[in-house]
Amino acid sequence: MQETGIQSAGIEYRIYGEELQAVEITLPPGEGVIAEPGAMLAMDSNIRMEATLGDGSTSTGFFGKLGRAVKRAISGESLFVVTFENTGYEKGKVVFAAPYPGRILPVDLDKEGGEIICQKGAFLCGRKGLSVDIVFTRKIGAGLFGGEGFILQRIHGQGTVFLHAGGTIVEYQLSAGQTLYLDTGCLVALTPQVDYSVELIKGGGLGKTLKNILFGGEGIFLVKLTGPGKVWIQTMPFARLVERIAGVVSGKSKSRGEGSILGTIYDIASGD
Repeated sequence: MQETGIQSAGIEYRIYGEELQAVEITLPPGEGVIAEPGAMLAMDSNIRMEATLGDGSTSTGFFGKLGRAVKRAISGESLFVVTFENTGYEKGKVVFAAPYPGRILPVDLDKEGGEIICQKGAFLCGRKGLSVDIVFTRKIGAGLFGGEGFILQRIHGQGTVFLHAGGTIVEYQLSAGQTLYLDTGCLVALTPQVDYSVELIKGGGLGKTLKNILFGGEGIFLVKLTGPGKVWIQTMPFARLVERIAGVVSGKSKSRGEGSILGTIYDIASGD
């Protein structure tokens, strides 16, 4: 697979691969990108790499950068991002690799109103000057009870941002009032117009609700998304992939309701 495109300021990109993808970004002189630590695969000799406190945005002063770094730490990310800037006189390339099997999703922020909200860990790289911030909303339950690290980040700026997700990425265009329910780990990103909340799994009565929680294998909560706006979901969240691999390695049966309270009860009874 090869997908090509052009960001703002003439920055070009090309996505390679299928299950383990990489994105090659071509930078004109003076342009740069930021990325999560460890994402870089290769770069030309005229690309300068520098670790930056915070999110690499144009916030002024040490305390501004420190504040952004603290917010990144709250969301489970590194205190630093890495800046890659073309300091030469010719175009230069830098390549970033996906951290685990899945897809790289390019999102043009200019077409989405300059902002997108995504799951923590979804950000791979983007144009220098982007602001990558934690989302504070009145829906505090989304962060406290969402499960699977349901903490959201706001990416604000210009150009194309590259997100990474596990498995296959599916895009939904929700109309006004249209509602979609997701497993909490399957959300990749959404546009700011989409209203979101976390709700307890229901079953049309207390008995059915308890049965769904105990035996449904989907955990306790679901994410409720209401349009209008775009939503991107992933078919194999990293946490679920790790859980499946760990289950195979340990030799435990999957018939007990993986991910449910029943599985937890089984673990306690078996001494795990």
